[in-house]
Amino acid sequence: MSKYDTICAVATALGTSAIAVIRLSGPKSHWVATNIFRRNGKLLEINDITINKAYYGEIFDPMPDDKPMVDDALVTFFKSPHSYTGEDSVEISCHGSYFVQQKILELLCVRGCRLAEPGEFSKRAFINGKIDLAQAEAVADLIASQNEAEHRIAVNQMKGGFSNELKELRTQLVDLTSLLELELDFSEEDLEFADRSKLKGLLDTILKHIGKLTDTFRLGNAIKHGIPVAIVGETNTGKSTLLNAILGEERAIVSEIEGTTRDTIEETFNIKGTLYRFIDTAGIRETAETIEKIGIERTFQKIAEADIVIGMIDGTKPLNQIFASAREIISHVNILKQKLLLIINKSDLIDIPKYYSIIDDMQWEIKQTVEDNIESHGGYMTDEYQYSVTGHDLHDIRNLMTYYIISAKKTDDVEDLKRNIHYHTIALKVGANDILVTNIRHYEALTNAAKSLEKVMDGMDSLSADLLAEDLRQALYHIGSITGEVTNSEVLNNIFGRFCVGK
Repeated sequence: MSKYDTICAVATALGTSAIAVIRLSGPKSHWVATNIFRRNGKLLEINDITINKAYYGEIFDPMPDDKPMVDDALVTFFKSPHSYTGEDSVEISCHGSYFVQQKILELLCVRGCRLAEPGEFSKRAFINGKIDLAQAEAVADLIASQNEAEHRIAVNQMKGGFSNELKELRTQLVDLTSLLELELDFSEEDLEFADRSKLKGLLDTILKHIGKLTDTFRLGNAIKHGIPVAIVGETNTGKSTLLNAILGEERAIVSEIEGTTRDTIEETFNIKGTLYRFIDTAGIRETAETIEKIGIERTFQKIAEADIVIGMIDGTKPLNQIFASAREIISHVNILKQKLLLIINKSDLIDIPKYYSIIDDMQWEIKQTVEDNIESHGGYMTDEYQYSVTGHDLHDIRNLMTYYIISAKKTDDVEDLKRNIHYHTIALKVGANDILVTNIRHYEALTNAAKSLEKVMDGMDSLSADLLAEDLRQALYHIGSITGEVTNSEVLNNIFGRFCVGK
């Protein structure tokens, strides 16, 4: 790629449509566009162009003697540096005929343009300093967004919200590095310009800041790819039936034969604008069958990865088995971090007395298991309904998990369950100014920066300033790699190669 090239591409989706937009960017873009555009039978001269103004006229082919019209069009001119790419640019709005689009591209290429590579317009915007690398990636996320939360995150990052957070971190790190490197300049005098206790305090602040950002990755990744909801339980409890009912299609095989589901099945589904990733898992039971055992191991893995766990229990079983199944499911969930919905299924086959016994006895039968779960994950009970975690306020234990008695074969029950799933994820909604890490590249860079800073913290009292400064420089490198202050062509090609052509 050369910055002296003038590039062109269709910026709208391929195929036939009412209109299409063709983009040009580069030093010859104005000249090329005016050579195939006329108004009232006359060429629009470059000196007569008013920047940021749309002109109505005709795209025509100058080569034949009769100079035939190709299409009616609106042509808008943008002047460097006040354009998306930071270069002279043109946008041609024409009819969406595939032939018309290709004909215009042909006319442009004959006059010195070349077809743009995927993401090349955004790549030029980055190279020309119009956006940083994190903002460029947010452009791709905005185009790919499929729900309100994804849209909010992408818009905020595109506006520079995440980048501003990183600039603040980088400024603090530069100040810290400067103090240590100043000591290196006067190492022979054995001077200490930076008080070690103050440096530790600053490092601790920076590490907490990075930790706050990395902690958002689970939510950010879930919103981007779907909030993971694991459907777990023993064999033949109705897990696959429930998945099919939620999706409205026969996605999973339903059979009375135990162990039918040997592996996880994943499908995304949108509930009230929020994307969920539902995961049907192998039934939990003791088995000697090798493949089924692997499926059960994956079940436990999916439980750990889920934000919501739907624990399916067969309501036709004896009460002691129902409560035992509930305790088994609870034991595999971190209910301080995951929302647990216990589903007593097959209500259509349960008699009324048993129905009320489940309702009356469930909370007491599982109470001790819930308390043990809280304590095993760092919390402690303060009274019958309250628990606490170090550094957090008291919370009501009844908010940690909920149970429902339903029939997965009844549409009304499944619709109620979907509404409740959405209700329990309202807290996951993203505000207009929330900063969330959604990109694995950003997450890994922040994690590596934190590791370098932890080395500095550990060696603050024992290592020399030059060794500490080297680890600080590594942290700066990792932070800078997110916004593109330090990068290489391989990384850039990998990022922009995933963009659509025309963006």
